[in-house]
Amino acid sequence: MTRINLTKKEIINSIYMQIGFSKKISETLLEDIFQIILKNIIENKKVKIAKFGTFSLRNKKQRFGRNPKTKEIKIISQRNVILFKPSKEFKEYINKNG
Repeated sequence: MTRINLTKKEIINSIYMQIGFSKKISETLLEDIFQIILKNIIENKKVKIAKFGTFSLRNKKQRFGRNPKTKEIKIISQRNVILFKPSKEFKEYINKNG
């Protein structure tokens, strides 16, 4: 199966075609949605979108890692990662229509 990336431009065009907003308004709408989600993840460490899923922020501690090619051991720095857990409805939809 070939991997297909969904771009912002494609989402903007979809909003434009389905709702009828101009492309500029569609782009602003999409950017505003992304900003709302990001702001809430940073402030609250979690964002739940009903019937879609939950985004959560998790801190990964510093650890040792090894380059598989060179076998060189390096320290992987502490960092935040975003996790996504799909909702029950999302999983059911994917399995029903997949």
